[in-house]
Amino acid sequence: MTGRNVTSQPSATAFVAVDPTTGAPEAPVVALSGVSRSFGPTRALDDLSLTVRHGEILGIIGRSGAGKSTLIRCLNGLERPDSGHIEIEGRDIVGLSEGELQPIRRKIGMIFQHFNLMSAKTVMDNIALPLKIAGWSKAERRARALELLDLVGLSDKAGSYPAALSGGQKQRVGIARALSARPALLLSDEATSALDPETTRSILTLLKDINRKLGVTVVLITHEMEVVRTIGDRVAVLEAGRIVEEGEVWHVFSDPKTELTQSLLSGVRPQLPAYIAAGLTPDGRETVLGVDLTDPKLGNGLFAEILERLPAAHFLHGGIDHIHDQPVARFFLTVPREPAGLVDEATAYLRSINARVEVLGHVSRPV
Repeated sequence: MTGRNVTSQPSATAFVAVDPTTGAPEAPVVALSGVSRSFGPTRALDDLSLTVRHGEILGIIGRSGAGKSTLIRCLNGLERPDSGHIEIEGRDIVGLSEGELQPIRRKIGMIFQHFNLMSAKTVMDNIALPLKIAGWSKAERRARALELLDLVGLSDKAGSYPAALSGGQKQRVGIARALSARPALLLSDEATSALDPETTRSILTLLKDINRKLGVTVVLITHEMEVVRTIGDRVAVLEAGRIVEEGEVWHVFSDPKTELTQSLLSGVRPQLPAYIAAGLTPDGRETVLGVDLTDPKLGNGLFAEILERLPAAHFLHGGIDHIHDQPVARFFLTVPREPAGLVDEATAYLRSINARVEVLGHVSRPV
């Protein structure tokens, strides 16, 4: 992999927030420019630049040690970069004193992996705590907490203590607390990784609903690709402190450009069956092709047309999926190498319909 930044091309449905008054694109909620942060000889962030648009959900993915935790700590001001600029709603927070950072931090809500609730306080008091610190009156805190409990579906738990709650309920309280001061930005640090799949789905549905209702901007730090696939608008792939690929979720997930992204997404994209992959050789009578294709006509007969146009090809695995209402296909074919030219013809046709085609190897006999 080259390590260069790869940006997917925008589509007609690209997420662009606009000012409702002027119709002009809104300024980003977050703008990072040339941000670097080192810990001794280790460079956690390396000249990183990134923007997060108003009202969008941005997922940031990468392997352990890629710099995700350092990035989120820089965003909320807990970590100071060695160089670069971090703007939150147009204000550069780099170089601000602790006192100057406090009003900025109130615009940023944090959702944690292990909830971080105070066990000796009730659900209502946990939600109201940031407001108490901010100087809200007791009546204002109570009203806001009740409003948020209704939003997250826990109106009957106001007087309960965290120990009496399930993991999903604790995370709902954590989300309500993060929203208490009406933040412009919500940072989610592996918020669902401690939850079971069913609870994870309910939390993701809640986050998407909050994003739509309140217009709050969300940054998801996660190693769970399905989380980003489910609710993300855009995704950025982090490696060694740099963004190596970014774009709309449907585009990156359907056509990842870098080896790292392909590896990270292997669990949520069709893969060549293991027994076939194990039998691939440098030569053989049949060529195995991996094909990625995004086309609005996929659901209207294009897939059948492909197989009709390639009568010598044999379908191995894969199919059509939908990501954010965009039809995407990933599938695998074998094409005979004889008579000569069949593989080239098949590849040329597939590329003529804007498919990405990769020769994966060969098998000695039809699969």
